Amino acid sequence: MDRVTCMQAFIKAVDLGSFAAAAEALQASPQWVGKCVRALEQHLGVRLLHRTTRRQSLTDIGRTYYERARAILAEVEAADSLAAETLATPRGRIRVNAPVTFGIHALAPRLPAYLKAHPEVTVELTLGNRVVDLVDEGFDAVFRVGALPDSGLVARALAPYQLVLCAAPAYLKSRGAPKVPMDLVEHECLVFSHTSLRTHWEFEGSSGRVRVPIKGRLMIDSGEALLAAAKAGLGLMLQPIELVHAELAAGRLVRVLTKYKVPTRPLHILHAPDARMTPKLRSFLDFAARAFGA
Repeated sequence: MDRVTCMQAFIKAVDLGSFAAAAEALQASPQWVGKCVRALEQHLGVRLLHRTTRRQSLTDIGRTYYERARAILAEVEAADSLAAETLATPRGRIRVNAPVTFGIHALAPRLPAYLKAHPEVTVELTLGNRVVDLVDEGFDAVFRVGALPDSGLVARALAPYQLVLCAAPAYLKSRGAPKVPMDLVEHECLVFSHTSLRTHWEFEGSSGRVRVPIKGRLMIDSGEALLAAAKAGLGLMLQPIELVHAELAAGRLVRVLTKYKVPTRPLHILHAPDARMTPKLRSFLDFAARAFGA
């Protein structure tokens, strides 16, 4: 007899207290339930149940086997459910949160391809630079740039976020271009008010990593606003490549300290650890891995 089926019959007999009750729940006969239990006992070489005409009770090893069998069957059911959900069509609304600059310049341009591939999914995208509470605020997935605190969320690492140091030609003409990272202490730096970038910028060169304190008269919580200030010649800006690549290509901004590398920042997509891996959530996580993976 199939061992998984016999385990199911055994567990049901223990849960309901008799072969007869188990048989009724399984739409089988008491004799069939009894055969299943005996088949398990013969396979294991031990008695699982003490049985009399009036009652039944678990043996010591039967109690241990019962707990392990329940766990095994739960895993089997979860695997079957996962396979069924994987084959199902993604549908419904998925709520996503992302940082503003990443959301506008990296995520939003790629969403049409996702929506075209999954016509029954609706995406509700919220952009903001504050750290949202994924569970309390009802998000299915969130993108985060930077080091992750220990939040208990499930994180999937994506390709590191690349930053670029640049300035307008007019600013460099008036103030001169920095030659080494420490020259930045004498320059006007446009400050992004979130994360450690508001106080220090880091660079890697032939002598290793250097952490430079920066200052500036303009601090903004928006990359787009910093971009406008940089193009106006107000100072040096350290922002993601997605935000500035068009301006660099057009010559409206110029890379600075090109002999030094700006360390990348981690990028992750997160979801709740107990979130049911629905087809829509799985499809979006897979999309994120393809779009922003290594």
